[in-house]
Amino acid sequence: MPKCQVFSFTDDLIEMAPHALSMRSVVGETLSIGVVKFTLPGATALPSKHHAHGEEASFQITGGCLISMGEVGSQPLHQTELGDGGVMMIPADEQHYGESRYDMSGVSMRLNVVTPPRADYGTKDKPTTAYHPLEDGK
Repeated sequence: MPKCQVFSFTDDLIEMAPHALSMRSVVGETLSIGVVKFTLPGATALPSKHHAHGEEASFQITGGCLISMGEVGSQPLHQTELGDGGVMMIPADEQHYGESRYDMSGVSMRLNVVTPPRADYGTKDKPTTAYHPLEDGK
C-alpha cells in the first residue's frame, strides 16, 4: 500500500560535511525533494562543483545564492542571484553550480524539487544518507 513520505527541514537533516553541509531528501516516482543547509564557518571551504540533472525548482529558505550556468573554471554563460524567500527554475540537463550567501546566523538553506528524481538523492525506498556533492568529482 502506498504511503506518504515525511521529513522536517528543521529537525531531520543529516550532517554530510562537519560544520559545513547538512541535507535530507525524499524521492518519489517522478520527482525528488532535497533540503540543503550550508553553515559557516565550514561551508566556505567546500569548493563549487558543476553538475546537471532534471528541471529544478529551488526555493531559498534563508540566506541566498548565486547560480552560474556552465562549468566551474569557465566564464559563466548566465548568472542568477537568489535571495531569501526567492524561487528559481533551473533548466533540465544544463551544467550549473552555486555559491551560497549567508544570513546573519551563518546559514544558507534551499529546498530543491527536481524532476525526474536526482540520482544522488537516493531512491523512493532508500533516500540518500551519504549525499555529498563533492564526492568523486561527480
